Amino acid sequence: MTGMAPAPASTSPLAPGADKRRGFFTVLAAGQLFGLPVDAVQTIFRLQAATPVPLGPAVVAGLVNLRGKIVVALSLEKRLGLQSNGGATSALAVAVERRGETFALIVDSVGDAIECEEEERIASPRHIHDERARLTVAYYRTPAGILPILDVDALFDMRADVLAARIQSPQSANISAGANP
Repeated sequence: MTGMAPAPASTSPLAPGADKRRGFFTVLAAGQLFGLPVDAVQTIFRLQAATPVPLGPAVVAGLVNLRGKIVVALSLEKRLGLQSNGGATSALAVAVERRGETFALIVDSVGDAIECEEEERIASPRHIHDERARLTVAYYRTPAGILPILDVDALFDMRADVLAARIQSPQSANISAGANP
């Protein structure tokens, strides 16, 4: 069989001695810096208008047009349960791919693409609320401070939120089971 020879083992990202850097794209929401995996970010764009989604979750800002494709736009600030800085609504969004679908993540501003050394990865700080911890996948020490890395799958998984709400509210569980409140 003819073709390309396999790459030497030393160039594999998991090989001993290989570069253990991870790339992240930084965004700002409610004055706080967060990281998104570089491979999940498609583009940055300005929001023109969002079409509201009646009876949709509060984190869903609406539907937006991204190069002729209709995508769901989520507010990162609301998704993370952050208090707004009181400024005007952001017109910036980051197109993020999750499981073959594109979403728009509304942010206050965008930062740089950075690389973090794996040695700078730290355990989840104990003071982080469970809901916030569920939406992050890692934390890194950087010159700017601790950088939480967002879990793209968890950010867009609204089913987990519905289940958590049912667990926290026994009355709603009884209603859904057919019991009288």
